Amino acid sequence: MPGIFEPDAEKYIHSLLPARDAVLRKMERYAAKHKVPIVGPACARVIQQLALSIRARRVFEMGSAIGYSTLWLARAVGPRGKVFYTDGDPANAERAQSYLREAGMLGRVEFLVGDALKSLKATPGQFDLIFNDVSKTQYPEAFKLAVPRVRVGGFFITDNVLWSGKLVRPAAAGDRETAAIQKFNRLIYKSPKLMTTIVPLRDGLAVCLKKG
Repeated sequence: MPGIFEPDAEKYIHSLLPARDAVLRKMERYAAKHKVPIVGPACARVIQQLALSIRARRVFEMGSAIGYSTLWLARAVGPRGKVFYTDGDPANAERAQSYLREAGMLGRVEFLVGDALKSLKATPGQFDLIFNDVSKTQYPEAFKLAVPRVRVGGFFITDNVLWSGKLVRPAAAGDRETAAIQKFNRLIYKSPKLMTTIVPLRDGLAVCLKKG
């Protein structure tokens, strides 16, 4: 999915990013070659920064693919932290395990293969941070399930909330993905439990702080 950011500005920001380690670069190359959707290094740094800012120790990912954002979050939670990885494709999970093992982070991650929303329902407890990147038609349901599970002072973060700029116009007939994201964005901004900002980086990153 192409981003909405002005290309020259995006290139400039990426030129400033510190070099990633060998494992992250390998994941980026694989994702580009095989068209695997990943959040990318600029957004991943934002997510990691927010996790570090609240000293997150318990993180749930809704939709993890090959584990790119999982690795950034595993490094943020520290040796006593736990990141819950979810994906419906066993091959993705196997590849993610390989990358995380190579990075020395495998012990910080619990792998849940199957529907992310069902996995969240089945996993007890509260979380410091939930990162949402599931199928776009599931976004409104993800909101309903995730927000009660984030602790006060924690973050609910969602990728692709600007959806290549499609959201500035009413969704076309039959475009369930755009309609679902539009509904989701209204929900996160109207919720009295959240303080929300959409960061217009890459394809749009919604950062929601859980209020008391």
